[in-house]
Amino acid sequence: MMAFVIVLAIITYIDRVCISQAAPEIRKELGFSEKQMGAVFSAFTLAYALFEIPGGWLGDRFGPRSVLMKVVAMWSVFTAATGMAWNYVSMLVCRFLFGVGEAGCFPNVTKIFTIWLPSRERVRAQGILWLSARWGGAFTPLLVALVLAAVNWRVAFMLFGLLGVVWAVAFHRWFRDKPSEHPSVNAAELALMDGAESNAPGHGSMPWGKLLRSRTAWLLWLQYFCMSYGWYFYITWLPTYLREARSVSLEKSALLAGLPLFFGGIGCFVGGWLAKRLAETWDSVIWGRRVVACAGLVGAGGMLVVATRLGDPLWAMVALGLASFSNDLAMACGWGACMDVGGRHAGALSGSMNMMGNLGGAVGPFVVGLILDAGKSAVDGKPSFESWVTCFLVAAGIYLIGALAWLFIDPVTPLEKEG
Repeated sequence: MMAFVIVLAIITYIDRVCISQAAPEIRKELGFSEKQMGAVFSAFTLAYALFEIPGGWLGDRFGPRSVLMKVVAMWSVFTAATGMAWNYVSMLVCRFLFGVGEAGCFPNVTKIFTIWLPSRERVRAQGILWLSARWGGAFTPLLVALVLAAVNWRVAFMLFGLLGVVWAVAFHRWFRDKPSEHPSVNAAELALMDGAESNAPGHGSMPWGKLLRSRTAWLLWLQYFCMSYGWYFYITWLPTYLREARSVSLEKSALLAGLPLFFGGIGCFVGGWLAKRLAETWDSVIWGRRVVACAGLVGAGGMLVVATRLGDPLWAMVALGLASFSNDLAMACGWGACMDVGGRHAGALSGSMNMMGNLGGAVGPFVVGLILDAGKSAVDGKPSFESWVTCFLVAAGIYLIGALAWLFIDPVTPLEKEG
């Protein structure tokens, strides 16, 4: 199960990150402005956000086996279709529909964890999942650069689209929504799962009213909005920043652009491990997760400020890598909270959190585009370096809001037992 999840996480990030590396070529061929390219980035994220709750609810209701097979096939088709876009509108449509498909991924993976893993293993599984996702994205810029050296950006998107189709077919053949129905799972293994199968799909309806009245849910949404606002820069504008603001070559930028996601992957794993260790040391899961998440988001904002002070592109990227590491310390804490708080409704709750987070991810690239467009130089028509600095400082401030939210989150009390 974990092998399928890890491969899917890698494919997911290859498909979403590849456009950032190809963006300069896309802008050149299709004549997009900074503002238009920002809207293209945000089209995916907006759709990804809006369809998170439906994707998670479908997994809770009908099971992740059927839902994941369909959404992976869908986003793979529109990954390939991105390479066929001929103008601004067609590109927006392709990226929006690509986002609709990807929206069902991580809520349904979270649902799988609640069914196939005992509660003590779920946060560690989230750490491994997000490490895999980040590292998939980390190596994507280099992969795309190599592919673009051999074919144009249109063919590259078609090749990447094939990966998901192969995964969807293999997963549907192997996976079962209930471990007891899988021919390879025996009675001893079921006993080790500690009753996790009780979270299998079809157990009643989501208590939406209680969700909307839950302080924990609202604070989880807020912290993930703040986290995603800053993080989406790495998979949207970062290659453009390196090539235009730092004058880095295509080949070198492909290597440097992978640093934040590589460091972030380590942060995902360390965050899950550290939260568990602190919880055991202090005998408090609540404070273990709060401290790790708060420290991570404060550190992310601080390292963005440091990056604005460094003149050497390599050291600036190290600072951005550390910002991503700090950002991702909070990942396992947030997704672990969704599993513990959501219980049998973990798909819908994690979907709602990811929805709010990716609304932040949709706002972020668009705001960056607006700041850069307003800060264009009168000499060469390119955004000034000061406008890039402004983008980082805005993101740093938003990170601090997310850190404050974590001080008041109860990441363990189930939604159905609140109040």
